[in-house]
Amino acid sequence: MSFVARTPVRFAHVDPAGIVFYPRYFEMLNGAVEDWFESMGFDFRHLHQTLGLGSPTVRLEVDFKAPSRLGDHLDFTLTVERASARSCTLRARVTCGDELRFTALVVLVCMDLA
Repeated sequence: MSFVARTPVRFAHVDPAGIVFYPRYFEMLNGAVEDWFESMGFDFRHLHQTLGLGSPTVRLEVDFKAPSRLGDHLDFTLTVERASARSCTLRARVTCGDELRFTALVVLVCMDLA
């Protein structure tokens, strides 16, 4: 099963040429992961403040395929590749329409914030 989060490319995401500055993709990807958690009933506020749990990214591999521009709408499709009691590996496929913009492998872990 996959989860899809749609994110518009905003002015804050782009450089003076109107192309997404690559670190902004990581912020958008983290937002998609946060939306995925919320879709399962675990919003980050509840996880962090009530349960005292965090889910930091410990590994991130990205392959950029094509640039994104101001005004594009990106679909972040997240698929669980592997899950255990301590970690989760996600595959992300980011598209604009039919065009692939980048792919990513994301490994999250579960940790006690105390």
